[in-house]
Amino acid sequence: MLVVVDIQRDYFEGGAFPLVGSEEAASRAAELLAGFRAAGEPVIHIQHVWDAPDATFFRPGTPGIEIHPLAAPVGDEPVLQKESPNSFLGTGLEGRLRALEAEAAAAASGGLDLVVIGMMTSMCVDATVRAASDLGFTVTVGADACAAPDLEFGGQAVPGALVHAAFLAALSDSYATVVPVAELLTPA
Repeated sequence: MLVVVDIQRDYFEGGAFPLVGSEEAASRAAELLAGFRAAGEPVIHIQHVWDAPDATFFRPGTPGIEIHPLAAPVGDEPVLQKESPNSFLGTGLEGRLRALEAEAAAAASGGLDLVVIGMMTSMCVDATVRAASDLGFTVTVGADACAAPDLEFGGQAVPGALVHAAFLAALSDSYATVVPVAELLTPA
C-alpha cells in the first residue's frame, strides 16, 4: 500500500511554498507510483487543504492546491483531503487501511505494510509516519520521494537538505524503515 502525501503544486517552483528538491522527489514518486500500479498494489493520495483566512498556501480555489502531475491519481485511486499535518486526522485513512488489511489477511498474504512518500518531510510526512506507526502499521519511507523546506531556528539557517536528512534519521530510529525508491522497486 502506497500513501502519497501532499505532492501539490504549491511546493514546486512558482508555487507559494517551494521546497528544496521537490522536482527530484516528485520524479522518484512517479517511479514508485508506476511500480505500485504495475504490481496492482493500492495507492491512496492525500491532499492538504488549508481553508483559513491566514493560509499562505494550499488555499482552496488556487492552482497550488492541485496535486502535481508527476504524482497525480489515475483511475479510481482515492484522494483524501486533510486539514492538519497528520494524514490520519479526520480523513478516514485508518478505516481504509484497516479494510485493506482485512482483505490482505483474508487472502492469506499477511498484514498491511505501508510505504509513505511526499511532502514535507519535516511536517506532514513526519506526522503521518509517526501516526501510522503508533496505530500499529509497519511503515517504510521512500526517502528520495520526499522533500523539505529551508528552515530557521534561533537565528540559525537550516538548509532543506539537512532538514530532510534530520527528519528521516529520526523516523528511521524508531518509526519506519527509510530507504531510497530504487530499493523499493527492486524485488526482494
